Order: sequence, then structure tokens, then C-alpha cells
Amino acid sequence: MFQEKASVNCLNTTTSTEDDAFQKKPHSARILSPEEAERLAKDRVLVSEFKQLKLENEAQKNWDLFYKRNSTNFFKDRHWTIREFQELKACREFADQKLTILEAGCGVGNCLFPILEEDLNIFAYACDFSPRAVEYVKKNALYSTERCKVFQCDLTKDDLLENIPADSVDVVTLIFVLSAIHPDKMHLVLKNIYKVLKPGKCVLFRDYGLYDHAMLRFKSGSKLGENFYVRQDGTRSYFFTEEFLSQLFKAEGYKQVVNEYVQRETVNRKEDLRVPRVFLQSKFQKPFSET
Repeated sequence: MFQEKASVNCLNTTTSTEDDAFQKKPHSARILSPEEAERLAKDRVLVSEFKQLKLENEAQKNWDLFYKRNSTNFFKDRHWTIREFQELKACREFADQKLTILEAGCGVGNCLFPILEEDLNIFAYACDFSPRAVEYVKKNALYSTERCKVFQCDLTKDDLLENIPADSVDVVTLIFVLSAIHPDKMHLVLKNIYKVLKPGKCVLFRDYGLYDHAMLRFKSGSKLGENFYVRQDGTRSYFFTEEFLSQLFKAEGYKQVVNEYVQRETVNRKEDLRVPRVFLQSKFQKPFSET
């Protein structure tokens, strides 16, 4: 369900994609221009409490409508996942070891199916908030119950143990998922996936970072809270700082392994447009023993 909606696709990028965008100034927060800083400082009015409650109550409906409108055509397949997250290979004790992964927030399978195609020794659990997205995954020609189990799940309240054995997953991917969830409920997601992750194994995280271009594009009247915004279709997006994410995971018992900004510049030569993208890419480990 929760995928990278304000991706390069939205910007009509013709010469650069999520896979080959030019990377610059990695591992540091983006510095705003004076104009950008002034514009954000002026945007102080929050969406009303009534509307915010309505958005929370209708979150599943809004994502289901998103997939009804866009089917499986909105996002590009994420073939960069294994390249960016070497943990999918490095966590093996021997070359052909079978791995079990969980893709939390799988959408229509843009990350799931490239992983399964590239690595034949992976079994994947995959879940999504949107029932419609789950059905699209099941209808995909690459879907096989021998290699994948997909199910609908609200990660903030539905117990993953109903579908996945405790301490059984080698890797959890949380890619452009947490940003779509209300900040007050994010800890519930981390608590949920903690139960199915093996001790010593990791959550691989990638999501929007503070001052990403998508954040700067929101118009007045879209702000829900600090670094939290609503799109026109009712779906929401949070923009993470290193500090906030670190505290969020550590509070649920995880150990931080990597947590850093990745800055990329997307170039559209046809329109002479250069767009700054900021992501947070991280790895958090479930300790071998709780102390």
C-alpha cells in the first residue's frame, strides 16, 4: 500500500530514474535555500482536527481508491533493492541458504517481485493495508504460493503472528511505508514486526527524508503536523529526520546499525529541471537477547 508516491514518475523525468539518479552529498541533511526556508516557516496553519480525524478513519479507503485509479501502473519496479540493501545477501551463512523475508507494506509488488526474480532462494511474506493492492499481487503472473504468502494487514493493529510464526523472519523490508502512517502510531508497526523477526536479524528501511522535494511541493493547507502532510487524494506523508527515526526504533528495543540521509538529484533534461530528493536509508537490528 504505502509506496513512494511523489517519485520521479510524478515529475515526468525522462533522462533519470530512481535507479540511476545522480547521487550527491550522501549521509548529511539537506540545507534549504533562504527562499525555501522562508516558505516553510510561513506554512503554519494545520488542517483542522475534524478533517485529520476523518483522514485517519478513511486511510484504508483512500489507499484502496488510489489503487483503483492507478491499478499496477503507477510505480516502477524497484530493481535497486538488492543493490542498495546488501543485507539480503550478506545475512546468509552459506551461498544457497534459504531466506525468509517480510515485505511490510508491499503495495502491488513493485519491490517484492524483483526480489523474488533475482534471488530464487527467498520465501517472502508480504502484507498491505489495501485489500485491492493485495488482490493485484495475487493476480500477478509471477505470484506463486510456493514462494510467497500475501495477506491484508493493518500493521498498527493486526497481529502479524496470525500469519507468520514468531522469530521466523530473516529480513524485514520497510520501504516507503512508515511515512504514510500517523506518527503517533508508527511505534505500533515496529512493535508488530519485532515479534516475527529473528533475534540478530534486521529491518531494512528507506523512506522520505526531511526537506525532500515532495515536502517542498505541498501547498498551504496541506500540513497535518511537524513534517507531516496530506496529498490531494487523502493519502498522507511524513518526512523523517535521523534523530526521530533512531528514537522510534530504539524505543521498541532495536539496535541501530546504519541510519543516514541519501541525497539524489533527479534530472529532466527535456524540461531543464533538476529536482533534489532526500531519503533516509537505515538498518536496525533485533538484539540476540533482550536485556
